[in-house]
Amino acid sequence: MAPITTERRLLWIVAAAAVLLWLAGCGGGKSAPQRHPLPDVLDVGTLYSPTSFFILRGDTLGYDYDRFSDFARTKGIRLRWHVAPNMATLIRWLRSDTVQAAAYEIPVTAEYRKLVHSCGAENITYQVLIQRASDSVLTDVTQLVGRDVYVEHGSRYESRLRNLDNELGGGIRIHAIPPDTLMPEDLIDMVARGEIPLTVVDSDIAQMRRTRVDSIDISLQVSFGQRSSWAVSHHNTWLGDSIDAWAKSSGAQAYSKTALRRYFEMSKSEQHALTDSDTVYITPPGAISPFDSLFRHYGEQSGIDWYLLVAIGYVESGFDPHAVSWAGARGIMQLMPSTARAYDLPLEKIEQPEANIYVSVRTLLDINAQFKDSVENISERSRFVLASYNAGAGHVLDAIELARKYGKDPHVWNDNVEECILWKSNPQYYNDRVCRYGYFRGQETVEYVAKVEQQYFYYKNKYEEKHETKHKKKHHEKTKNHHRSGTGHGRAAAP
Repeated sequence: MAPITTERRLLWIVAAAAVLLWLAGCGGGKSAPQRHPLPDVLDVGTLYSPTSFFILRGDTLGYDYDRFSDFARTKGIRLRWHVAPNMATLIRWLRSDTVQAAAYEIPVTAEYRKLVHSCGAENITYQVLIQRASDSVLTDVTQLVGRDVYVEHGSRYESRLRNLDNELGGGIRIHAIPPDTLMPEDLIDMVARGEIPLTVVDSDIAQMRRTRVDSIDISLQVSFGQRSSWAVSHHNTWLGDSIDAWAKSSGAQAYSKTALRRYFEMSKSEQHALTDSDTVYITPPGAISPFDSLFRHYGEQSGIDWYLLVAIGYVESGFDPHAVSWAGARGIMQLMPSTARAYDLPLEKIEQPEANIYVSVRTLLDINAQFKDSVENISERSRFVLASYNAGAGHVLDAIELARKYGKDPHVWNDNVEECILWKSNPQYYNDRVCRYGYFRGQETVEYVAKVEQQYFYYKNKYEEKHETKHKKKHHEKTKNHHRSGTGHGRAAAP
């Protein structure tokens, strides 16, 4: 064999080095992944809905909102939220980079995959039959033959029912309700009240509504599952990868389970005491609550009828200082943590009866001042204040603007602004330019105002004469003692 010359050896070395450099640079023929640092601020798009994003008592809530906020906290980034009026606008925002992510359940279909890149945990929903819970619920779609089912005209629910009717050879009596008159949640409530026998809605809406209405059955699926998830644009798949990695983490999955229970499983009609306490509050004989003295004290100090404060406390919590609602409101008067912070009440003291009542009274006074010029009648203004305490002033202001625009009296609650706040569950109205605070289910607020008023008049009629006689006698004795000791009666300070 011919000896290897120095020149040939050098050629081999150069060739080998070139191959190594090529392998290192190209990754064996594959491009090296490009790393994208997450921005300090992320623009996120969503839609108002009872499941994804809404505002209650000034706090932003929603299943998708909570989970995406957890992603941001985990990654140490801030979020700017943008609410689109419809799905088409949200998709357009993604594709134009107006927003970098959509925290809203976008269907995972061939059509949408051409437009956006799906990311995050997938959610599967079905169309389900809503019927009254009983021993004779329908358990198979074939039992729909000969039954009356009410759905919105032109909706996907009507389309599915007509297809199912064809598959079964006809016989389902489909009642198509004119669009924009009733929302799916309204139809669910009508079934619960026995006003209509059956309707069809998406399973996530059904689950959420069942947390307030436990007299319905939602077990019968009438469609195949529809996959959906969050999304990013095709040029931001790196962000989708980051969201995917977060969604698979044990921390994200644990948080999502908690959020799922909060929005879709925890009863909204009951208070949930999350902290144990050995303190037992006893209602003295002849009193309305264990806290009458506090209600009376802060009522006299503020000028608010203390019977109204008692009525609010009863409707809000049943006088339970440790009550915690699904939304996080706490204590006798159900203060939101954001409200407590706004009035410098430490969260560790939010359940203390006196502090809770004191801050609620300050809140009521501030709301009253907000409506003082626009609603001059005191009795009428009281209803606006109660509605704002329950819903947040923003939704009531929206309802006032709707009343003004659509020929209702913006200064009267019953049958006027009351009706307009009910409209705010309908996209036609909550996407109206005069509305600033989006989706809101006003039925609870309408019922709240009526309940507090009813309870107030009940307490006023039953207890006022007896309480006032007793209070005057006690006050007279106290005044005599103060005169004897040389002390005066001063204005009570905050707790």
